Amino acid sequence: MEVAFCQTLSFNADTFEYQSVSSDNGNATIIKFAVDEKQVSPGDVVVVLGGDEIVFHGIIGKIENGEAYASDPKGSLLPAGVQ
Repeated sequence: MEVAFCQTLSFNADTFEYQSVSSDNGNATIIKFAVDEKQVSPGDVVVVLGGDEIVFHGIIGKIENGEAYASDPKGSLLPAGVQ
């Protein structure tokens, strides 16, 4: 039996630095952001909070060259663009 562990990474929307890879209606649906590859893995959950609201909730699909890619194709309220 294989055991997998994942963690939830939480960020404040006001200070979170990311780049929008894909967007829909002005909201980022796929983002990339810098991570420590020794502490973060594909499958980890990403939550970006704007005040008391969740503005992005996704799962890291891959990590390349120190950048994680996460997607929230249906419910993202995170502005598209470079932050």
